[in-house]
Amino acid sequence: MATNKSSGSNKIMVPQARAAMNKFKMEAANEVGVDLKKGYNGSLTTREAGSVGGQMVKKMIQSYEQNMGSQE
Repeated sequence: MATNKSSGSNKIMVPQARAAMNKFKMEAANEVGVDLKKGYNGSLTTREAGSVGGQMVKKMIQSYEQNMGSQE
């Protein structure tokens, strides 16, 4: 099994993308009805955090599929 030597596994590979990713996360949270605040959100339940992450993945897949269709 590969190991990750960095201190966190959720590092943004392109630091300039941080603001866009935060905006994307806030939009996804709003769409699933999770009250996400700027900064620390340690009071979120596992279900709420999973809902936000799942919505983000769903939107990324939809975007990818749309872009694939336009390249044919």
